[in-house]
Amino acid sequence: MGKLERITITLPVEMVASLKAAVESGEYASASEVVREALRDRQGEQTGNLRSVRELREMIAQADAGPTVDGEEFMRQLRDRVTSEVARRGAL
Repeated sequence: MGKLERITITLPVEMVASLKAAVESGEYASASEVVREALRDRQGEQTGNLRSVRELREMIAQADAGPTVDGEEFMRQLRDRVTSEVARRGAL
């Protein structure tokens, strides 16, 4: 994990209760573990967002370089892609 640094944070009462419940349930050994996992999840989400942007840019480049596609067909494919991405993110 590397070097650790102690910080102090202020949370709403509801978040503190949720954090304490996660530790008291035995799911986590400490409040720090809860926060670290939340931050790892956030970093993973950001990485996923960057990957999606890269993929969309690649699709645009391919479209610019390749043959034209019927507008209605393109919109159907785009809707399918967005629907699958929303479903994937909802499963996280």
